[in-house]
Amino acid sequence: MPIHSRPRVRATTAALAASTGLIFALSACSPASVPAGPAPASSTGSTMPDAHIHGLSVSSKTGQVLLSTHDGLFDMTNQPAAKIGATNDLMGFTGGTDHGVLYASGHPGADSDLPNPLGLIRSTDGGKTWEQLSRQRESDFHALTATKSGIVGFDGTLRTSPDGKTWNTVTTDFVPAVLAGSPAGDTVLATTPQGIRRSTDSGKTWSAVRSGPVIQFAAFAGPTEAVGVAPDGTVHYSADAGATWSRKGQIQDTVQAMAAVKGPEANLSIWAATAAGIVVSTDGGATFGPADAP
Repeated sequence: MPIHSRPRVRATTAALAASTGLIFALSACSPASVPAGPAPASSTGSTMPDAHIHGLSVSSKTGQVLLSTHDGLFDMTNQPAAKIGATNDLMGFTGGTDHGVLYASGHPGADSDLPNPLGLIRSTDGGKTWEQLSRQRESDFHALTATKSGIVGFDGTLRTSPDGKTWNTVTTDFVPAVLAGSPAGDTVLATTPQGIRRSTDSGKTWSAVRSGPVIQFAAFAGPTEAVGVAPDGTVHYSADAGATWSRKGQIQDTVQAMAAVKGPEANLSIWAATAAGIVVSTDGGATFGPADAP
């Protein structure tokens, strides 16, 4: 008899993630939150294939927009969204790596033959099929990113891997909500309720960005440009890989995932997945509009 219910995440990781999410939600209403910026455009009427959004990836080469969700991977480049591959709960997801390689983690779908939890899996065909790399039945990486030197993931413990197969543990005093890196560099940003943590050696050592904002989501567009979104939707930009930050505009809808892309003409676009739909900024984060607008 098929088993239709499955554990979503081991208890320690679930408790840490719930605590982080609650603190971030409260920080959006705290007096320390920055005031609202210029009101941007917002999408109307949800075009999202799933309410549980875990990751967003936009290709700088093809413009393809991928969304990882509780019900699998979707191509959001055009409407309606197109399902890619089998149904798996892709809790951790990172795209935009060299040669279009995708990495993910999470839990198998009801009809999937993958192990639970998934450990680290990799796709080299745009998410149509996945190969098991390591830590199957051991790790559900809720935070995951790829750098020039390897993979950084958090499954209740922060781990780094040079090849996605062998892992080293890193002792830290923080719980990352999101890990953001670039395959073109070795800087990694970790978002926490206490502020940004930053690593310049692919996650091996970390320091606090003392003057930085409290952001919930972060993304790189190349090795040095980074963007972040605070719990209240305020957008921040960094030109030096997260060392210093400047405030930009604001996203009205609740953000669930984000991505940043440097286009062929070196123009920066910032993407955010919200419950209502995907919004994008092409003016450095000052204003946002629906990604599917004509």
